[in-house]
Formats: sequence, structure tokens, C-alpha cells
Amino acid sequence: MDKEPLITFVRDTLSTSHLSPSRQVLEDIAGYFEPKSFDKDELFVKEGQVSTGSFFMTEGFMRAFTRNTEGEEVTTYFYNKNSHVSEITSLFTRTRSMENIQAVTACHGLFLSFEKLNTLFHSVPEFREFGRAMLVKEFTAYKKRTLSLINQTAEARYSDLVHSNKEIFQHVQLKYIASYLGITDSSLSRIRKEFSKKRADSH
Repeated sequence: MDKEPLITFVRDTLSTSHLSPSRQVLEDIAGYFEPKSFDKDELFVKEGQVSTGSFFMTEGFMRAFTRNTEGEEVTTYFYNKNSHVSEITSLFTRTRSMENIQAVTACHGLFLSFEKLNTLFHSVPEFREFGRAMLVKEFTAYKKRTLSLINQTAEARYSDLVHSNKEIFQHVQLKYIASYLGITDSSLSRIRKEFSKKRADSH
């Protein structure tokens, strides 16, 4: 499998920390990753089990989800092409995951086991910085999503998702999107119609 997308992702992530690793270092890091694929609906991380590693997805869509007190699935995050996929809490604390990460389409990419991740952390300074940058990025995304459920309307959350991840509507079931936005299926249907009408009226 071509590892160039991973190399680009690591390089671009490190550039946010004003680091410019050599091509050799980037290739050495990529060498620890192994090709891996998931069928549609297959779980990458399963609730109640300890995460075994992280996944750089080069093709496909995944979602993270948990269940509420009524046993209903609630989608907490979406991952698309060229995304770093992991359940950080379970992975780093070696505790059982409280959520699932599932392929919503066939997914292909590169897997890094926990053991190899540890090896990289201890032997490659650039990878340690990459890990730090990814933790900051994921915490920021988590914080932004948590606040959006409090201080944004459902319409605003929908608009943000359309502008930031439009492709998701072509591949992911609407019920997953509705639960991610914190609304019912019928509310999502209404918001989509109103959004489409506003866009049509503006042209």
C-alpha cells in the first residue's frame, strides 16, 4: 500500500509545530505502519475491549459511537479519508473502551500497533512531537464539539458539518448524522429542507 498519504499527514502535522523532519525520518516512521482494511460495519474498536493501536485511514468513513441510558446508539465523531483514527483514552491508559469505532463504508489504511507506537515514542523525537500535536488536535476537536452542543443551535451545527465535511452526507446514514448533531431524525429532515430552500433562494 502507498504510504505517501501518511508521510504527508505526519509532515503537515509536524509543520504546525514548526518542525521539518527529513524524508528519511518520515519514511522510518511510516515503516512501522502495516496495511489494514475493514469491511463495512466492522468494528475497529469495540466497547469493553482495550484498543490495540491507531489507524491512518486512506479511504473510507468511520464513526465513533456509544449508547445512552436507553440503549440507543449516539454517534460521537466521524472520520474520513486521510484521518487519524484512535480511541485515545483506551489506547494510552490501557483500559477498556467506553465507545465503539465502526467502519460505515469499506475502509483501507495503515495500522500502528500499541507496541510499535511505544517503540516510536521512545526512539524517534519527531514522532513524540507528532503524538503531542495529535493529542492537542483531538482535544481541541472534542472541546469544540462539546461546546457546540451547548452554545449552538442545531441549525448552526448542521451548517458547520455541511461546510467542513460535506462528503459525509453521501456515505453515512442520516440517523448517524442526526445523533451526532444531537437531534432526532425528523428534526434533521426539517433542517435539511430549510437549509436547501435558503440556498436555493440565495441564488
